[in-house]
Amino acid sequence: MSQADNTANPYLITTEPFYQPNSNEVTLYEAAYQARLPVMLKGPTGCGKSRFVEHMAWKLGKPLITVACNEDMTASDLLGRYLLEADGTRWLDGPLTTAVRMGAICYLDEIVEARQDTTVVIHPLTDHRRQLPLDKRGELINAHPDFQLVISYNPGYQSLMKDLKQSTKQRFVGFDFDYPAAEVESGILVKETGIDADTASKLVSIGNIARKLKGHGLDEGISTRLMVYAATLIKGGVKPYDACRMALVRPITDDADIRSTLDHAIDAVFA
Repeated sequence: MSQADNTANPYLITTEPFYQPNSNEVTLYEAAYQARLPVMLKGPTGCGKSRFVEHMAWKLGKPLITVACNEDMTASDLLGRYLLEADGTRWLDGPLTTAVRMGAICYLDEIVEARQDTTVVIHPLTDHRRQLPLDKRGELINAHPDFQLVISYNPGYQSLMKDLKQSTKQRFVGFDFDYPAAEVESGILVKETGIDADTASKLVSIGNIARKLKGHGLDEGISTRLMVYAATLIKGGVKPYDACRMALVRPITDDADIRSTLDHAIDAVFA
């Protein structure tokens, strides 16, 4: 792909997003893309799913169109709609349709947040047909040869009301993500923010303390993303005690006892 193409396509990622592999997920994703298989990413909040997709889109040189799914999202939000203008109506492609026509990677983030009657529109794209019906236009689009669909969700938030149907799940190959090992996570903080290795290690130790409280007062532990926030604050001159309370504790819980436990852990680690 030429430099001119990179400039012309706003969905191309031109600067390498940092991603630290945990295993062989990069090689496996490349194999899935070569076969144009739809991909499902599962893992806790802030563990690197979205960064992984961005990194792979950059590595493959493919445009990336990301959709943050929500419970109010309709099929029209994905496919497109007619717009009323002064001289009549005009059709505007939605992000999924744009990706299908362009040959982009379409990433539906937290897909379980979307209604099930919305997500079924992806079914014809995830089997041998690789087609997208636009009923409102009476059009059937054959997906561009480079198109790939990627979805993600957090299994910890699954419920009977918010889960993917088996008829949807069994259309994808899957990757399990989790928080990195301590030394790897420390390295990520150093690379992302430029803080020293000792401070990074201390932040990771606080994160691991919180993660042990999952199911015992916390719905979810401290994410790598929040650790990056804390490290960024510390690098900017904020005292570690304040940065950790602000970035690691206050966002994840309103429970006074849990807050106190984590605040004491911060004091002990940075004593």
